[in-house]
Amino acid sequence: MNFRPFRRISQPPQPRVTCRIDPLMPRNLSHQPHDHRSKERHRLGRRALIIVETQYSKPGTKIRNLLDAWRIDSKVEAVANSLPSLTHGEKGKFAVVFFENFSTYLNMDSWNRQLLDKYCQSFSVGIVGFVQAKDEESTLENIEGFPLTVEYNVQLVDYRLNIYSDVWRVTKPGEIFEGGLPGDTWSVFHFNDSNYEPLAYSLLLSTLENQPDYDSEEKYRVPVIHDRGQVDGIQRVLFGGSLDFWLHHVMLMDIISYLSHGKLSMTLDRYIQIDIDDIFVGKEGTRMKVEDVEALVASQKRLQAAVDGFHFNLGFSGRYYLHGTPEEDAGDKKLLEYRHQFWWFGHMYRHEQAHKLDLSSLESTMISNKQFAQDYDIPVTQHYAVAPHHSGVYPVHEELYQGWRSIWDIKVTSTEEYPSLYPFWRRRGFIHNGIMVLPRQTCGLYTHTVFVADFKSGLQDLEENFKGGELFLTILYTPFNIFMTHMNNYGNDRLALYTFEGVVKFIQCWTNLHLLSVPPVQLGINYFHMFPEEKDPIWQNPCDYKRHIAIWSQNKSCNRLPRFLVVGPQKTGTTALYSFLSMHPGVTSNVNSPTTFEEVQFFSSNNYYKGLDWYMEFFPDPANTSATMLFEKSATYFDNENVPQRVFSLIPRAKIICILIDPAKRAYSWYQHMRSKADVTALNYTFYSIITADERMPRHVRELQSRCLVPGMYAQHLVRWLDYFPSRQVFIIDGEQLRNNPIHVMHKLQQFLHVQPYFDYSQHLRYDSQKGFFCQVLTDRRNKCLGRSKGRTYQPMDEVSAAHLRHFYRKYNINLSKLLNRLNTPVPDWLQEALSDED
Repeated sequence: MNFRPFRRISQPPQPRVTCRIDPLMPRNLSHQPHDHRSKERHRLGRRALIIVETQYSKPGTKIRNLLDAWRIDSKVEAVANSLPSLTHGEKGKFAVVFFENFSTYLNMDSWNRQLLDKYCQSFSVGIVGFVQAKDEESTLENIEGFPLTVEYNVQLVDYRLNIYSDVWRVTKPGEIFEGGLPGDTWSVFHFNDSNYEPLAYSLLLSTLENQPDYDSEEKYRVPVIHDRGQVDGIQRVLFGGSLDFWLHHVMLMDIISYLSHGKLSMTLDRYIQIDIDDIFVGKEGTRMKVEDVEALVASQKRLQAAVDGFHFNLGFSGRYYLHGTPEEDAGDKKLLEYRHQFWWFGHMYRHEQAHKLDLSSLESTMISNKQFAQDYDIPVTQHYAVAPHHSGVYPVHEELYQGWRSIWDIKVTSTEEYPSLYPFWRRRGFIHNGIMVLPRQTCGLYTHTVFVADFKSGLQDLEENFKGGELFLTILYTPFNIFMTHMNNYGNDRLALYTFEGVVKFIQCWTNLHLLSVPPVQLGINYFHMFPEEKDPIWQNPCDYKRHIAIWSQNKSCNRLPRFLVVGPQKTGTTALYSFLSMHPGVTSNVNSPTTFEEVQFFSSNNYYKGLDWYMEFFPDPANTSATMLFEKSATYFDNENVPQRVFSLIPRAKIICILIDPAKRAYSWYQHMRSKADVTALNYTFYSIITADERMPRHVRELQSRCLVPGMYAQHLVRWLDYFPSRQVFIIDGEQLRNNPIHVMHKLQQFLHVQPYFDYSQHLRYDSQKGFFCQVLTDRRNKCLGRSKGRTYQPMDEVSAAHLRHFYRKYNINLSKLLNRLNTPVPDWLQEALSDED
C-alpha cells in the first residue's frame, strides 16, 4: 500500500453542521411524524405503477430505481400501451401511480383515463406526477381540467416545507435549504382554490436579487403542490422539479406513504454500525496517535447521544501491533487502554486475503489473531468478522466460512460485494453455512483518502457527500447500515469523525429518523426478520464481474459450468434425451450424484445452499476432456418457481431445453411411477381419487395430486422461464416426436446448440421392438437401452379419469397453444388433438 508523504493539517476539521430553523415556523411548535396507516391499505397491493413515455426514459428509470432502493415492487408501462390489469379480485394491485410526465396523464385517451380515474377513486389510490420543463423561455400555462396555472423554466433559491402538512413522516419540516436549487428549469404552481395545499415554498432568483422580505409568504412560489382530492376524489401530488434535488427523495418517501395509506411506508428506524477495519495495520506516518484515540473516544460519546447504543466496531490484525513510529505505537497502546469502550472483531492476523488460503492456513492465522486478543484482553464477543480486502465472503470461499465457525464461532459478517458493489442501494444480505451475511456500505472514505487535501475540493467534497449526497441517501434508503472505514481515516485529518458526526447532525436536522445500534448478531436477526426473502442466496457467475474475479480463488474456473440445461418436466422423456446427448462426442454431462444419480438437482433443492463450489465439482475441468460443451439434466427444474431466477443469475447465457407431452399422460405416468416405487399413497388410492382430491383429503394425497397435475400446466411454467431467458435460448421438444423420431429431434437440437462436430444419430440409434422405443446401437445385433424402469407397461388410464383430465387441462392447453404460436414453435399433434376433442 503506497501512501503519499505525511500532510496532516495542524488541527483536524470539526463538524460544522447546524440546523437552519425556518423563521416563519411558530415557536414551541413541535413536529411529530405522521402515521399514515388507514384501513384502506388492506385493499391494496404493495406495488407501484409507473407510466412512462418510453420504456427506458431517464425520469422513469430514476423513479423505478428509487422504488427498488426502497424495496417497493413496481410495474413500468409505456403510455402507448393499454393499462395493465389494475385489480385482482376485490383488491387493487397498485398502491400509488406515478407519471414521469404529468402531461401524459392529461393527454391519455378517454378510455384509459376513465379506467385509471375510476380505479383511483374506488381504491383511494393517489397519483404522483412530475411537470416537465418546456423548450421555451419562462411561460405560463393553465392545466386543462384543473384550476391550476404552471409557470415554467424558472430558477429558484431557498427551499422550505409547509410545516402544517399531514404528509410529513420521515421529513422534518422547519428547516430551510439555503442557496440555489439544482437546475434552471423548475416549474411553479399558481392557484386560488382551497383544494390545493403547497408542500414546499421557494423564491425566484430574480426576487432574491431584489432583497425580498423573508418573513413574507407572498414572495414565495410553490414548486410542489398537493391536490387533496376534494373535487374528484383523487389525491395528487405534483412536482415542479426533478429528483435531482436530494430533498425531493425525502419528500417522495413521505408522499408515497401518505398516498398509499401507509401501505408503502418505511420504518423510521435506521440501524448504524461503523466498522473500523485495519486496526494496527498501516505504514508509519498514517496510523493513529494518542490524541487521535482520545478524539475517537470523545466522538463516540457525542454519537451515543444521537445514536442509541452506539459503539465503534474495531477490526484488528494483531501481527502489526506496535509497528508504527513511537508516537503511533503509543496510539496502539492507548487503543488497548480504552478496549472495553469499543466493540471488537478479528481480521486476519497478517491481514491476508482469505480466498488465497486453504482451510489449514486460514485456521492458523485465525488462531494467531485469537491468541493475540486473549493475550491483550481484547473483548471479542460479538461473533462478527470481516475479511480483509472484501475477500472470501462473496464470491464464497467455503474454507473461510468453515474457519470462521470453527475458530471464532462467527454468526454474522458483512460485504459490499453482494450482489455487486454498485449501485449501493441494491446491496442485499443472505445466509450461508449458518452465517448471516449483511450488506455493507461505503462512506466516501478509503485507505487513500486520509487528508483533506486528498479531495479535489477539500471539505466541500465531504460535505456534499453527507449533506444530501450519497452517504445521507444511503442511510435514508437503507434501514440497516454497516459502514466500512479504516484506521487511518481516524488518524491524520480524522475525516471519518468529521463525516459521521456531520451526517448524523444533518439527519437530525432534516428527518425524523431514529438512529440506533445493536450488537451485530442482533442486527442480523433484525435484518432477516424485516427481509426474510433475502435469507436464500442468489449465486452469480464470478466471471461476469471483474471485482468478483479478483477475489475468487485462482484454482476455480467458470468453464466448469453447464452451457445448457435439460429442465424437464419429469416423465416426459428427459432420461432418454440425456442418454442421446451423452453419446455425442462434443457434449459432456455432470458426474452422477450418489443420491439423485444423473440429476444434480442443484437449483431446485437444498443442494443450492451448499454453494457454487459444490455444484462445480460435478463438472469436469474442460482441460481434461475433449468435449466442448457441458450440460446438466434435472427434470425437477421445469416447474419449480425459484429455478429460473437461480439459473439465470448464475448462467444467463445458458440454453434451456424442455420436453412436453400430453399433460394427462404425464400425470398418469407419474402416478404409475410412484406405484412402482411402492409409494403408500399411490398404492392405497386410485388415480381418479388422487386427481379429484379436494382440500378435505389428507395432506399426502394432495401432495401427490400436485406432483401429478401441476407440472402439466406447461404454459405458466414456460412463461416463468421466458421472464428471464429470451426465447432464442429456449428449445421446446415434442416428447412424442422424441419417442417416435429421435433422429430428427437430435438433428434439430444440434443445430440449436451449435455443437461441434455434427453427430449423425441415424448411425447410432435404432428402434428396439422389444422395448418399444429407440436405443443406442452397439453392434449389428446388440442395442443398449434404458433400464427396466423405462418403457414399463401398465393398465391404460380409465376413461373417467381421462375425461376429467381433458376438462382440467383444457384452459392450460389453450394457453400453451397461444404461447407456442407467439414463439413460432410448431404445435404438437397431441396438443392439436386435445384442443379438438372438445370443439
